[in-house]
Amino acid sequence: MAPKFRDGDAVVTINGKWVSNAHTLFAALAFLGALLVGLQLHYHKIVQNEYYGYPEEWFPSVSATIGDRYPERSVFQVFIAITSGPRFALVFLWYIMTARPNSTLPKIVAGTGVFRTLTCGGWTYVTSTDDHDWHDIFMISYLVATLPWTLGCLALSPANRRAVKYRKIFAGLFFGSLVPLIYYFIQHKVHKVAGAYTKYAFFEWALIFFDVGFDAITALDFEAFELVVRDVKGVSRGQLKTSADKVIEKEKDKPIGYTFGYGFSWSAAFDTAADIYNGFVFWSNLTSLGVLVWYFPLWYMGISGYEVAILCTTSPLIMAIPSVRSLAVRNAHILHFLTLVGPLAFVVQNPAYRLFAVGFSVSMGCLAWSAAFYSARAQGVRIESEIDRHAATFSRESYQAIRLDSRIASFAIGLIASSVAKFAFQTNNPIWPIMNAENGGWNKFGLFIAVLAVVRSSRRSGCVSGGEYYSPPGKKGSAILNGLGVGGVIFGMHSLLSDSSTMISWVWEGFPIRGPIQVPHGTLTIFVMSTGLIFGFQYPRLAGSWTAFSIGSLGAAVLTCYSHWFGFYGGLALAFYLMAVTPVLFSSAVHHSPASTFGVAFLVWVFMTLFHVWVVAYAFVPGGPLVRERTDWVMTVLMLCVGAGVFSAAVTNSSSLKKQVVGPSRHRQRAYYLYALGLLQLLTVAVAYLRFPTNDYVPHHKDDKVVTAGIWTVHFALDNDMWSSEQRIINLLREAELDVVGLLESDTQRIIMGNRDSTMLIAEELGMYVDYGPGPNKHTWGAALLSKFPILNSTHHLLPSPVGELAPAIHATLDMYGEMVDVVVFHSGQEEDPEDRRLQTEYLSKLMGSSPRPLILLSYLVTRPLEGNYNTYVSDLSGMKDIDFTDWDRWCEYILYKKLKRTGYARISRSTITDTELQVGKFVIGQPEGENEMRVPEEMVPEGLRFPALFRGEGVRGHQYHVFEEPRYWQ
Repeated sequence: MAPKFRDGDAVVTINGKWVSNAHTLFAALAFLGALLVGLQLHYHKIVQNEYYGYPEEWFPSVSATIGDRYPERSVFQVFIAITSGPRFALVFLWYIMTARPNSTLPKIVAGTGVFRTLTCGGWTYVTSTDDHDWHDIFMISYLVATLPWTLGCLALSPANRRAVKYRKIFAGLFFGSLVPLIYYFIQHKVHKVAGAYTKYAFFEWALIFFDVGFDAITALDFEAFELVVRDVKGVSRGQLKTSADKVIEKEKDKPIGYTFGYGFSWSAAFDTAADIYNGFVFWSNLTSLGVLVWYFPLWYMGISGYEVAILCTTSPLIMAIPSVRSLAVRNAHILHFLTLVGPLAFVVQNPAYRLFAVGFSVSMGCLAWSAAFYSARAQGVRIESEIDRHAATFSRESYQAIRLDSRIASFAIGLIASSVAKFAFQTNNPIWPIMNAENGGWNKFGLFIAVLAVVRSSRRSGCVSGGEYYSPPGKKGSAILNGLGVGGVIFGMHSLLSDSSTMISWVWEGFPIRGPIQVPHGTLTIFVMSTGLIFGFQYPRLAGSWTAFSIGSLGAAVLTCYSHWFGFYGGLALAFYLMAVTPVLFSSAVHHSPASTFGVAFLVWVFMTLFHVWVVAYAFVPGGPLVRERTDWVMTVLMLCVGAGVFSAAVTNSSSLKKQVVGPSRHRQRAYYLYALGLLQLLTVAVAYLRFPTNDYVPHHKDDKVVTAGIWTVHFALDNDMWSSEQRIINLLREAELDVVGLLESDTQRIIMGNRDSTMLIAEELGMYVDYGPGPNKHTWGAALLSKFPILNSTHHLLPSPVGELAPAIHATLDMYGEMVDVVVFHSGQEEDPEDRRLQTEYLSKLMGSSPRPLILLSYLVTRPLEGNYNTYVSDLSGMKDIDFTDWDRWCEYILYKKLKRTGYARISRSTITDTELQVGKFVIGQPEGENEMRVPEEMVPEGLRFPALFRGEGVRGHQYHVFEEPRYWQ
């Protein structure tokens, strides 16, 4: 239909279908043109990757085709530049066609479309060879924006059944292809499987096809739509309904109608963000408390007295006093302000005072959130127009439910946000009080946002301030049982879900990789947590059923008893259940006194935290042997506590739910939390892409075929002044030019260590493969192996320890310059348990003696040179030699070797990082073991075999060669 204009009007008409077709044509020419030119001119070069070439790999990836070579790169850039014009026009026309009065979604989708176009230009004209980081940033931004663009276009699609059908097909194929794409990329990058990159390339090209195809469908909608002064069919005036309009009309009484049936409010979005950030601050404070408490028994080597600080979480018990309860409920916003002492604690230098500050903050946080849950009352978060409109059907209980939903969601999503923050910052929460500007902390920025969040929340009546509590009539379950359930859930969330890598560490068994790895599979943990929480809100009866409890219990059993992927699947089932049952148990808890529910809950948290510490710290606590290595008991008690809460909630919620009408206000409020969860998922995916291991690591002196190996006890990555020490460790290991290093006291995946994975952070920054060693469910203090060389195989050992603590060991085979060399990392038992150490000595000596390959032992032996067990480690049984038997001033750390040529040995002081020095040895690969070796001065040693000079004299930052003041060399 041609548009009608008054005589004399000058009109330029561009048909929308032509714009869409032009976009599709030029985009196809850009990619296919580059592919054809590349195959013709540089076939063997563009199919080559870092591991394989033709014939193992025979089809090029998109990135290799469009960015690596001239002239195919120029072909792509020229045509993609031409594509930008129709692309901007397509986005503009789509907005004009879908814009409706009082609707924000079309604007968001249009903005996303413009953003995608600009980022496409970014990764097109900034290739990976130009600037790898910025190329990745633009590429990730483009991929992340694809999700809201796709979903937004589907929601706004006009009622054209053919177009909607094809959009769903292309969108499904696009997102479905991501699964095999990631799988084959991991097979190539991590497992180095020949031919995997070719399969990855096919799925990468498929994504391009599906992406362009999805946008090409607009041609079907633009057939009767032209770029003129006005809309020729009135689509932009809402005369033609979109798919979303029809769905909302059909589902107007269902959740989807409530969610999308109202306009988007930035004010409500900021309110939601503020509440979630309050939850983030609470979880940041709580998860830091254990680290600060642990510092003191770590240095006292036993109970220090500071452990009593964990009782600060039981502050809700004082709400048993009516006047205190009323005061807390009416002044919850002041309590939330007091929790900001936690993010501010980083300015306190004294460790004890810093602990007291965080303890106070945690006590105020537990009190504030308990009061906030308890005071969930009728006035809640209201929309006045809805109050009038739904006055006939909305009861006081319903508004109380709206308010309670908001608080539970903020609390739970705060946990997810803290896990995402740790994922983004490579294991440490950036606002923890063990962080500062020097070690990567964002304390000042985090505190600033926290102040804004509390101010924003407290300005709204009833958001964090309280009043008289209204309890609807009906049956109520047991308050104590409900408290057990809430406590169990909080402990489960804290111990297993406060870091996305914790459950992965539980199921890790070494190389070759047979299960999930921290990156990228930590995203699965976060995704399952989010979906579990959504499920709990949408289907509370099912989430609170015994069927769901059975599935959660089964998941706990599988996580505890199995390894690799199967064990991780059990962990995901448990994660889903814990998040799903959270709204159920918390909704039930508000029907009782906060002292008898939340007070009891945090008492349970204290008990469970001590329980899960004592299973590994049995040698240092009274009665410890009674629970030695009984993580299965911990998991059983956890699920029994949750089961008790489910039993009580079944009575309470069955009565209260019957009295509530779940109306549009409640669903609309939930929609903003869904948006928040979606943004967190997108951020997680982007971080996973940036952190994905490159596996292209190069030794420091590869031309000389030298291996520099070291052993260091890192004291759980907490320095002498109670600061996170990973960055200081990284600096020293990099400057010492270590190719292989064993880290002891490295298991940080417990509440008392902050549920961190410090070894992954160190390995990523240094460019090394990492074996975390025996996981936290193996009840050791940790032994980890980091290597510049590929780890072909590794086996974890728990050495005989009938009395004292378990002694962990890693026996790994590394590919060093084409030769197989074994490395053993070992932590012996304590001095107080001589029989343990004797048995461990025999076990390890036989293990080393059974290896036919060259071998390096990086160890903590607890013996003096040439005395006692030393003579078993260095013996015919093991075949091992001491790197320097004349070094008499040793007690713990030793480097032993066999069938290798040693060239150097050094001891580097620790500064204030830990309580143990770094010992380093140099070996040459491919040369026979030396006979009649002699000590020689450094001047006689080739440059590539020398230790760094910067540690001579006073050294740097408190690190210098000590004991014998300089390295020792042999020839």
